[in-house]
Formats: sequence, structure tokens, C-alpha cells
Amino acid sequence: MSKLTPLKTHELISKLRKLGFEGPFPGGRHSRMVNLQTGQIVPIPIHSKEVGVGLIREIIRQVGISRDEWIEL
Repeated sequence: MSKLTPLKTHELISKLRKLGFEGPFPGGRHSRMVNLQTGQIVPIPIHSKEVGVGLIREIIRQVGISRDEWIEL
């Protein structure tokens, strides 16, 4: 199993776009990315320079893909 590493916000957005998400759209404390096919919404912390491994792990779980699939994106 590969190891997750922190990502810059633009790298996270790029990976989510490859999964069919659009955005980021502004709103509240965080921006959001939306998958228009499934209606799934993922919050994106634009205010930080890097997204930590814990949040990346949570996004992977929410999106429903494996850790290895995420790393291959």
C-alpha cells in the first residue's frame, strides 16, 4: 500500500477534476467541488497552502475510491 502525502490545494483540485468534480465554487468557510453526475459535494480548504493527510484520507473515503486509485490520479 502506497503512502499518502500532503498535497497543495491546486493538486487536490486537479485530482478531483479527474474524478469528474467541477469547481471550486465559493461558499461559507470553504470552497466546494461538486460532481454533477452524482450530486456529491466535497469541501476544499482554499485558505491553507497544503491539505493534510487526514483530510485527504477523509476525501478519499467520501469519494469512494481506494488509496492506490487516488495516488495513480
